[in-house]
Amino acid sequence: MYKRFVKRGLDFLLSLAGIIVLSPLFLILALLVRLKLGSPVLFKQERPGKDERIFTLCKFRTMTDRRDAEGKLLPDSQRLPRFGKLLRATSLDELPELFNILKGDMSLIGPRPLLVSYLPYYTEEERMRHQVRPGLTGLAQVSGRNFIDWDRRMEKDVEYVKNLSFAMDVKVLWLTVKTVLGHSDEVAEDTNAVEGNFAQIRQKRLEETGSLKKPEQEVRRNS
Repeated sequence: MYKRFVKRGLDFLLSLAGIIVLSPLFLILALLVRLKLGSPVLFKQERPGKDERIFTLCKFRTMTDRRDAEGKLLPDSQRLPRFGKLLRATSLDELPELFNILKGDMSLIGPRPLLVSYLPYYTEEERMRHQVRPGLTGLAQVSGRNFIDWDRRMEKDVEYVKNLSFAMDVKVLWLTVKTVLGHSDEVAEDTNAVEGNFAQIRQKRLEETGSLKKPEQEVRRNS
């Protein structure tokens, strides 16, 4: 009942209320981003949603377009100024995703929408993460995402889908508020920065073992 009907209704009402209440903050942030980071104000990227349907995710941009003498973009670390780091640390860059939630592309709670290029590298069980709408925050994000590897993160996403309930969503929402207010690194956006690119890791594993799954011996050692 909750999964099929109530969850989407709550997403719509809460995202609409959030957009209305936070509209002054949206305007202030948009102006600051334009002045400090440039145009366009929004960063847009295609991501897979429910049933792997592709949608356009929107965030406030956090990086500049600084280039080298040859006109090539500088590395991400050199294009991420203090203001961009602040937006990420406070998760304010994620606020435009409320419009994705309002439209029905996303949910407040669910597995984070990852890159389209990752789609060929999920195991069959991990593909369950796309049985629900992706979330603004999720179980993996409040379970120490920057301190667990990709396999564990995917396990958390599947765990969420299998146990989706109102109680689960309330738990994840509370832990998200707690970690954001505490400025915890657990809700930082990019696991790539810690472990590396998911697609590259899985491709290498496929070439070495012929399987996308973590070798059984390694699973036992880490459990």
